Amino acid sequence: MELIERAAGYTFVLASQSPRRRSIFSSLDLTHEVRVLEVDESYPSSLTETEIAPFIAEKKSVPHLSRLQGNEVLITADTIVWINDHILGKPKDLDHAKRMLRELSGSTHRVHTGVCIVVNGKKHAFNETTSVTFHPLSELEITRYVDKYSPLDKAGAYGIQEFIGYIGIKHIQGDFYNVVGFPVQRFWKELEGLI
Repeated sequence: MELIERAAGYTFVLASQSPRRRSIFSSLDLTHEVRVLEVDESYPSSLTETEIAPFIAEKKSVPHLSRLQGNEVLITADTIVWINDHILGKPKDLDHAKRMLRELSGSTHRVHTGVCIVVNGKKHAFNETTSVTFHPLSELEITRYVDKYSPLDKAGAYGIQEFIGYIGIKHIQGDFYNVVGFPVQRFWKELEGLI
């Protein structure tokens, strides 16, 4: 039986506030619902850049575990942007968003999305990495983007699927949807071995 047929026997619980993840997940044509609980997203400073996002994704799964039913599959995720040996998380305000975009301008960074899948009492987490290179951005392009779009809910202060991505991305190596916030192809492959 193919994965899409096996998946029909489950309800997928997407524990995410991200409208981009919700949109992507809805397109997968899986029976699902969204449940969100607040979670402390701190992590040990000893973690490497590829360990941080899956650590946080696993942490996000914990408050949901006691609420899962037998036919439910829990999906949690976290995305970070890594540049110059540090994380660019979600900006605190519009000025912070502009500073982040200036740092990304003309540079290459890595986007890491950690996903945690919980099914039949078993937890499985993974990290997907995509490398993104920006063209140099003008101050006007940065200001227009920050003023017109909503960078405050995005790691690194940008959406690749928005104006700044259209005009600013020079090169991408890896999964486009990982940069949007959910590595669909990798998720599908991982799910194949779990249900």
